[in-house]
Amino acid sequence: MNVYQNIKEAISSLNPQEMRDHAERPLRLLLYAGDEREYRQMEDFLAPAKISADKRAELSNVIYRASASTSATNGDLEIYFEAAPAPRPPSSGKTFAFHPSQPDRTVDEVLKHRPELAIPLARYIYPFRQPVVERIIRKISKENTLFALATALPDIVPLISLPWAITEFASDTAFLTANQIRMAFFIAAASDRVIGYREQRGEIGSIFLGAFGWRAIARELVGKIPLGGGLIPKAAIAYAGTRVVGMSLERYYRVGYGYTRQERREAYEVALERGKTIATSLLSGLKQRTSS
Repeated sequence: MNVYQNIKEAISSLNPQEMRDHAERPLRLLLYAGDEREYRQMEDFLAPAKISADKRAELSNVIYRASASTSATNGDLEIYFEAAPAPRPPSSGKTFAFHPSQPDRTVDEVLKHRPELAIPLARYIYPFRQPVVERIIRKISKENTLFALATALPDIVPLISLPWAITEFASDTAFLTANQIRMAFFIAAASDRVIGYREQRGEIGSIFLGAFGWRAIARELVGKIPLGGGLIPKAAIAYAGTRVVGMSLERYYRVGYGYTRQERREAYEVALERGKTIATSLLSGLKQRTSS
């Protein structure tokens, strides 16, 4: 019951309205090209044929054709066809080339230099969605791995930065679960789905119930491996559990159903091995920081 209460308190610190406001912020992309064919290539990539008529209509207020005389202050991003002259120096942080033979390269460059626009871009513009969701899952999974390590190594706690102060939580389970629910808000926002406790009650309920399963597995491993040898497996479980939750949510918001039990098991086994590698690398880095 203590763990249950801790999770409820941790979840209460999350504010889905902030994520709604961020995801729904106005966004303007200015497209520069030398001719109609080049414009069409960019538009076909950014607004593919498979999107709905409603989404296409919404994009008419997001994607604009521009010219050399267009003011840079009118847009959040400026994308110019690779062969066309750049409207402004790329170093401005707002101007990016569109590579027709490698259009995903443009997505990667934008996300690298303008991460604050990642979720609004994913919500409005389909080619950004999958890369942004994968970044969300990777980031939250790593945060939970780091937290699992840090709580077992008190000397490291002051050296790390996580979404909330670690001392606010009475258990690992509370933090890990709250961070997974935070991830659910992020993924829903990036997937252009509704965000909130009521709106996502099914997903949140599944995460909440799953938290006790991950906790039991971690406790069993730590208890069976002597002299703290269970630290890496414990952190790897935090990584794997979070990653599988994220991957299942991604599918649910993309096609309407999540992983089956068998798919979750298979994905978990793969993620657990990856989690061991990541946990070992993080632990090595943290120990170096404490010794320096």
